[in-house]
Amino acid sequence: MIPIRDDAPRYTTPYVNYLLISLNLAIFLFELLLSPEDRNTFIMQFGILPVRLPEALHLGGNVTVVGAILPFFTSMFLHATWLHVIFNMWWLWIFGDNVEDYLGHFGYLAFYLGTGILASLVHVAFNWNSSVPSVGASGAIAGVMGAYFLLYPGARVLTLVPFIFFFFTWLPAWVILGYWFVVQFISGAATSIAYSHQSTGGVAFWAHVGGFVAGLTLIKLLPARPQRFSYE
Repeated sequence: MIPIRDDAPRYTTPYVNYLLISLNLAIFLFELLLSPEDRNTFIMQFGILPVRLPEALHLGGNVTVVGAILPFFTSMFLHATWLHVIFNMWWLWIFGDNVEDYLGHFGYLAFYLGTGILASLVHVAFNWNSSVPSVGASGAIAGVMGAYFLLYPGARVLTLVPFIFFFFTWLPAWVILGYWFVVQFISGAATSIAYSHQSTGGVAFWAHVGGFVAGLTLIKLLPARPQRFSYE
């Protein structure tokens, strides 16, 4: 199911959401300007390699603590392909503005970065010895989706549904986001069982699960911005 737009009202301009989308697109364009070798080096340096964290915890290792921690911030602004960045930014465009409206600009930025970091930690926990780099904003966006799931469960989302033929229909947000979370969880469990002794690439399902749960949790802990109403 692909969301097209939602009908949840907002009363402020989502400047931070616009900034996040612009940064992700600008950095991806920068990636495209690099040669294949330089781009691979760039992703290896600023993407998350789970194996770096245990290596950094061993004194005298080749990986510094800063070198292991910095990618938890930088990786969420990198993407592998056009399809990767477009899909991520599309979901952020649809669901991020309302969460920013609820939290306020600074609160939303802290929430976005926090859920992104927590999502990456979950990914590392399930791929402790992997030397495959992980990049993408989907962990943080999953956090936004988790917050939206709690804040606007009854909001209607115009959705493109593939079922024999493609058709459009309005669905409650809790159906779309709940279905998405269940798929990520099942896919993550299946992948963990199938490749429990291998270091593989592919979709970071556990980062999605971790980000969504982090969003569910943090949205309850962070205060809503004051005066959340429209002027008549």
